Amino acid sequence: MGTVTILKETTKNPITLMGERAGICQGGDISNAEKNYLRGLDCITQNHGRVLEFVNVELLIDGYSAKTIREYYTHIGGSPTRLQESTRYKINRLPFEYTTPPSIRENDQAKELYDNLMRTIWETMNQLRELGVPNEDATMTLPIGMCTKMVDKRNLRNLVDMSRQRMCGKAYHEYRELFLDIIGELSKYSDEWKEVVNMLMKAKCQVGQCVEKRKCVNGPVSIK
Repeated sequence: MGTVTILKETTKNPITLMGERAGICQGGDISNAEKNYLRGLDCITQNHGRVLEFVNVELLIDGYSAKTIREYYTHIGGSPTRLQESTRYKINRLPFEYTTPPSIRENDQAKELYDNLMRTIWETMNQLRELGVPNEDATMTLPIGMCTKMVDKRNLRNLVDMSRQRMCGKAYHEYRELFLDIIGELSKYSDEWKEVVNMLMKAKCQVGQCVEKRKCVNGPVSIK
């Protein structure tokens, strides 16, 4: 599976920052870190979600499939932005890495077929290049199961919204793993982040009723 790295531009103490921003508009004392922290907790417990948008999260996400990263792009609230590794440069590191789903990895016959397909794609891509086809055209053969790399910037409110969908037991397995990796790394980034993750990162069924037409069997995924 892939890796998530928290970049240094990520807010170190999100609860304190939220309290400081709220204090400005409330005419409170923002010079006291403890007061800011307590005010930030109040914002969370009272569901004053706007202040969550001041918390910055910047990530390096590496080794997940292009399929899952395409789904990641659908969470566009709060003006996030990102850069993804170009397929033009992917060809410089052949053979390319790819993700193998558990249902294939645990079936020997299926895994052999899958690996053979990936090998065929790689060989075909090289043959196209030998025929003078430019890299950007030859890499059109790359599958959405290839591993990719991206840098991502978003805010806490957007991550909380993502947790409602991606911690659900019906979410795609690799996306669930990616999201748990993200909040797992954030939990290690600072004590305040650990508190924020435990308070806010929950599937929609954990903060209300499940609205899925077909219910999941195992329930929401848990934080590592």
